[in-house]
Amino acid sequence: MYGRTAPVAVVKLLVQLSARAAGIPARAPPGVRFFAASPWERNAPQRANYCLLSSYTRPSSYSIRSMSQTTVDPSETKKFQMLANKWWNEQGEFAALHAMNDLRVPFIRDNLLNVHAGRQMGKPLSGIRILDVGCGGGLLTEPLGRLGADVTGIDPVKDSVQTAELHSSFDPILRERVRYQVCTLEELVEEKVEAYDAVIASELVEHLLDVDIFIRCCHQVLKPGGALFITTISKTNLSYALGIVVAENILQIAPKGTHDWEKFISPEDLERVLEASGFQVKSIRGMLFNPLSGAWSWMESTAVNYALYAVKQNEEPQPDQAETPSEHNQEDEARPTASQTGSQSS
Repeated sequence: MYGRTAPVAVVKLLVQLSARAAGIPARAPPGVRFFAASPWERNAPQRANYCLLSSYTRPSSYSIRSMSQTTVDPSETKKFQMLANKWWNEQGEFAALHAMNDLRVPFIRDNLLNVHAGRQMGKPLSGIRILDVGCGGGLLTEPLGRLGADVTGIDPVKDSVQTAELHSSFDPILRERVRYQVCTLEELVEEKVEAYDAVIASELVEHLLDVDIFIRCCHQVLKPGGALFITTISKTNLSYALGIVVAENILQIAPKGTHDWEKFISPEDLERVLEASGFQVKSIRGMLFNPLSGAWSWMESTAVNYALYAVKQNEEPQPDQAETPSEHNQEDEARPTASQTGSQSS
């Protein structure tokens, strides 16, 4: 309704609200939903920045995730199928993802270089094998390839992969370093166990059916000590207000229906899933998108968007392989002492 011509004053207010995200409650009390007051309402409160938005009621359940056999949601695949030819329109539906590269590429590069040092000049990620899951049109795959990495991008949407292949074919450098495959991570696991130095899931987790299965698959394809990078949207009142109501319905930064708040996940919940699957979280950083400048910036609060870096821990001995104290004591009792040995020899 408001489109991209929303009043500048409205956008400025939304940016200010985002900047104060750290002071906003993570969740409202049961039955109450607090969101930014709509400044275009004639009787909008003048002394508070919150009001009830009854016209945008969120589902009340905590999560719709269940232990399914796949992480791919057919309805999500259908959404991106319709947008497959628009990935490289920097002013279109994926403009915010293009701009996000200014944060996520250095975030990935710098953390990898802390572990993999001594690479070629001008190709800092040379020799590093990266898997870009849910690569879409290759918006993140390509810049990582230009940094020297050997990158494989996978996506279940065939038309998106074809768009990625076509775009990368115009760059001779990328032909040697970047490849694409139409498949899911679950399908790739069967043939690529401990094959990659890093796995990237950028703006993907919030579209999955089952995050637990997805994280376990990431663990399987990573080498011991391998890195996992995730950017996603937190599950808070503010993320619903800005990520869905504002971004999709008012400013139309993203197509309406792109996101489902029930699939969002907080950094705390994601960290628990990662640790249960054998990862150690090293870094979590909040991100903020400014619709006025079209740029992203880092922020302390993770109430809306955030980036996460985790490392696959080395395998520990299985319980049945480890020596128990009782077994150790039994061996000591069975082993003859020095005096017993001497008496037997005499």
